[in-house]
Amino acid sequence: MIEQAPQATAARKRLALNLPNSTAFIVLLILAILWILPILWGIDTSLKPEAETTTIPASWFPSAFTFLAFERVISNSDLPIWYFNSALTSIVITVATVITSSLAAFAFSHIPFLGRKFLFWLILAGIMVPGAVLIIPLFTLVQSFGMVDTYWGIILPQIASPVSMFIFKQYFDGIPRDFEEAALLDGASRLRIYWQIWMPLARPAISAVAILAFVTSWNNFLWPFIVITGNHMMTIPVGLATIQTSYGLRYAQIMASAILAGLPIIVVFLFFQRQIVQGLAASGLRG
Repeated sequence: MIEQAPQATAARKRLALNLPNSTAFIVLLILAILWILPILWGIDTSLKPEAETTTIPASWFPSAFTFLAFERVISNSDLPIWYFNSALTSIVITVATVITSSLAAFAFSHIPFLGRKFLFWLILAGIMVPGAVLIIPLFTLVQSFGMVDTYWGIILPQIASPVSMFIFKQYFDGIPRDFEEAALLDGASRLRIYWQIWMPLARPAISAVAILAFVTSWNNFLWPFIVITGNHMMTIPVGLATIQTSYGLRYAQIMASAILAGLPIIVVFLFFQRQIVQGLAASGLRG
């Protein structure tokens, strides 16, 4: 009995430690199921014959699964054009955001100049400004340059990103200055230090910023909706807003279009979720 008492105490301690973890796991599992159910229902609806999408009572299992809704969406709509527009603008925005944000962060982190702290906090204050407030002045500016209904009109206003600049600065601040001092002694310029030393060391931050910029630009609806006037320039979110009008109550085709539109984002997160977490953790941000 004397020997069993310490074992029982240790078992109770392990149970007390594992109970919060088990409870958290169960709660997260329930939330994950609740989150994924609408997605599964959307996939199920897109694979049903159109006539069975409005039957009552609703059923998970149709008489036969079919890809007819996907075929009709691809062949009878401008979805391929919307895909191209979204891919082109998102890739350009991502590359430009990484370059401009990292350059600004490098300057704020390692180049002393007058008013550096004030300008840094002024840029960060832009995070608190709602994007909708800037719609009218941005549209007026884009219109004055003749960029309405153009790729540049979609791309340029989405490049500036205070959040991306902050992520890069936090990461650059954590890099030892010995690298910079050694490079300066060897005669390297600031631009060469940035490109050949800082950027290779900042790969986690680059991955995080690139993925977040791509996802944000791909899902952006408001600005492309404002600046686009022709159907040939629509991106995926703007095009999806017209599908219900075009298809009426064809729920299978609506769900098929939504799944095709969200597929690239799912692929990006599945393949690069580790880079996102590592980049945000290294920059000092926590979700």
